Amino acid sequence: MQHDAPTAAVPAGPVPVHDPIGFLMGAWATERTLLDRAGGVTGTFTGTTTFTADGGGLRWDEQGTVSLPHFRGPASRSYRIDAGDGGTGMVVTFPDGRVLCRLDLSRGHARDEHPCTPDTYRVDFAVPSPDTVRYSWDVTGPAKDLLLTTVLTRSGAGLRPPTGARRPPSPPGGA
Repeated sequence: MQHDAPTAAVPAGPVPVHDPIGFLMGAWATERTLLDRAGGVTGTFTGTTTFTADGGGLRWDEQGTVSLPHFRGPASRSYRIDAGDGGTGMVVTFPDGRVLCRLDLSRGHARDEHPCTPDTYRVDFAVPSPDTVRYSWDVTGPAKDLLLTTVLTRSGAGLRPPTGARRPPSPPGGA
């Protein structure tokens, strides 16, 4: 009878994140869907998100290509992340220091709301695996009616063992 070797289980999520600064650090592939509900227009953003160390926090930079029915071209944006209360949370700010959202990922997911008169931005942020982050912005109000859904996949995620996986023992004599 043949037995398959045991494999390390990858959590199906949510994955608790107690150090968001350390967890996010690095490069991530970015896929975003864009839905303008008012105009019935859909599009995509494809690119890279990098989180780099910056004075005890992180600099969050996105670069890529936005594709809409009437436009295709380069797009970018930047934010800053600092540790929030208790170290498990994070505060995301615009480059000018205004708060965008506050998120505590210690349960693997978080929600927040950001009023931007005259509209309201609601973020739903989740960590379904050690190498995947999903978040959406639901923007509603008299000026905008948008749903922006993003999936970040850690660059090189398929090239290393899952978090918590053990390496098989080396054969006698090394190798």
